Amino acid sequence: MHGLTLEAIVVALHDHYGWEGLADRVALRCFQSDPSVASSLKFLRKTPWAREKVESLYLFMLREQKRQRGGQS
Repeated sequence: MHGLTLEAIVVALHDHYGWEGLADRVALRCFQSDPSVASSLKFLRKTPWAREKVESLYLFMLREQKRQRGGQS
């Protein structure tokens, strides 16, 4: 995760899954109730266990994207 900001991670996940998809994968209220990047960042910066879940989902998303690209070659 070197060089990546939490904001970049949240934006990438939102772009890929949308708020509803994020809420389905990581059950956090910041993704379920009136979600926004700003409110999510505020919560995740104060909550290490939630940040770890989001970072894990980001890594999973990257692996899935790489696997899909590898299968399309």
